[in-house]
Amino acid sequence: QVQLVESGGGLVQAGGSLRLSCAASGRTFNSYAMGWFRQAPGKEREFVAAISWSGGNTYYTDSVKGRFTISRDNAKNTVYLQMNSLKPEDTAVYYCGADLRAGVGFLPYEYDFWGQGTQVTVSS
Repeated sequence: QVQLVESGGGLVQAGGSLRLSCAASGRTFNSYAMGWFRQAPGKEREFVAAISWSGGNTYYTDSVKGRFTISRDNAKNTVYLQMNSLKPEDTAVYYCGADLRAGVGFLPYEYDFWGQGTQVTVSS
């Protein structure tokens, strides 16, 4: 079992920044990959970024490359998503997920556990 708790969401103007955090508990944190997904109203949950168990490999969807950075601190059992140059189209509920398989997933069904989500709203 893995428990995930996100924090750091909020309301920000376009061009602003936010940092999301996801604290994990349960299974040894440095044994699995982590990902961030988002879901806007009326849309499916979509991949944003992922990071390998060691932090040595990171992956991003094209729309956030150069603006978002995923990182993890295995000593603190926490994964982060630094979001810069935010745009109104980034508005969504952001979820962190734990992928307990070998490798890194890019689809929601590949993740075994999810946090409750945190709302990010970007005003124009």
